[in-house]
Amino acid sequence: MLTSKQHELLTFIHDRLTTTGVSPSFEEMKDALDLKSKSGVHRLISALEERAFIRRLPNRARALEIIRVPDQITAGAKSPVGAAPKIMPVAANDILELPLHGRIAAGQPIEAIEGQDSLSVPAAFLGSGEHFALEVAGDSMVDEGILDGDYALIRKSQVAREGEIVVALIEDHEATLKTFRREGQMIRLDPANRNYEAQRYRPEQVAIQGTLAGLLRRY
Repeated sequence: MLTSKQHELLTFIHDRLTTTGVSPSFEEMKDALDLKSKSGVHRLISALEERAFIRRLPNRARALEIIRVPDQITAGAKSPVGAAPKIMPVAANDILELPLHGRIAAGQPIEAIEGQDSLSVPAAFLGSGEHFALEVAGDSMVDEGILDGDYALIRKSQVAREGEIVVALIEDHEATLKTFRREGQMIRLDPANRNYEAQRYRPEQVAIQGTLAGLLRRY
């Protein structure tokens, strides 16, 4: 049994897939349902996914697939669900183009350079979520197997768990790749090289940009 909002969202997604073959963005879903924020859309999507009405396809932005719909949706639809262009999951050997946002320090923080380049990455390297890539500069994370010149594959996130390797933006202009820790009221960013010391910041000085999802090394 769906709530009225869940039913409304499922109908909206179904109609959009039927007419265009592309699922709507979260912003479009928010506006269509007159919600105040996209967090409400996330909750509705999760509820529909748990009830096996939809499925999120990994490694693809705006990729939703309808598994089943209530009879009242198909009864009023202009065309059957089967007529909608099918969105196929990404195969493990598919190549994704990730935005390459310059270099990030595995040492002392350096400026994260925004660029227009991209990096080709096998889909199998990544999990769910939205990703970007950064070239590693420095050697402070060598004990974690992260070397100068590697490409860090980053899953976008604004939060991190204790012990995760993160991209941390320091005071809005310097970025670094470190292990995230909490130390009392402070945030501690730990290197993985005994030649470097941990960096400590007040929480308001640090913005998490993402967590490490994988590495790509070219020889």
